[in-house]
Amino acid sequence: MADEKNDTQINNKKTADKKAEKKTSAKKEPAKKAASKGQPASKKGAKKDAPAKKDGPKAESKKDAKGDSKESKKAAKKEAKAAKKEAKGNQDKKTAKKEPAKRAKAKAPATPPVVRANARYVRVAPRKARLVADQVRGLHIEQALALLQFSPRGAAQDIQKLIQSAAANAENNHDLVGDEMRVASITVDEGPTLRRFRPRALGRATPINKRTSHIAVALTPAEDE
Repeated sequence: MADEKNDTQINNKKTADKKAEKKTSAKKEPAKKAASKGQPASKKGAKKDAPAKKDGPKAESKKDAKGDSKESKKAAKKEAKAAKKEAKGNQDKKTAKKEPAKRAKAKAPATPPVVRANARYVRVAPRKARLVADQVRGLHIEQALALLQFSPRGAAQDIQKLIQSAAANAENNHDLVGDEMRVASITVDEGPTLRRFRPRALGRATPINKRTSHIAVALTPAEDE
């Protein structure tokens, strides 16, 4: 009987403890719910406050960026102006260098005119004509004509006529005095060769080459000695 009483007492205590736990848990649940309801509100408030805090650094960074952009624009303008000034200075220097060169060219003496005359397909071998041309090259026109007049070579007559033609060109085309000219250069080039044949003994035919020359003369005014 005593054991049964003890068991009942223990069971009663357990049930009482369970009821007390239920009551305490029921009291705690509204507090938890309230706390749980209040937490999102606090989070929202925190979220609202957070952008307000973030807006401050962003605004400051934007202001700093604008200030930097203005400074960079000013620096770029200054650099562009300096580059333009340097370009203008270089152009002025170039023009200043060109002007003395132009003046020097203007002061330089004019080159003497050159009067030319050509004789083509002259029926003289180039080798024989060069012997006479070498004697006349560089002489005064009067000396050259005198030498050619008394030369025994056949090419002398053709070269004499060519020099007289060049002197006439100087008088008529360049308003120069023909008797005051000098033979600056005279060249003899080989022209086409005429091939002929001559009969020989035993019915043979031997070739004969009739050579031609192209003679060119250039006269310049003689320098006063």
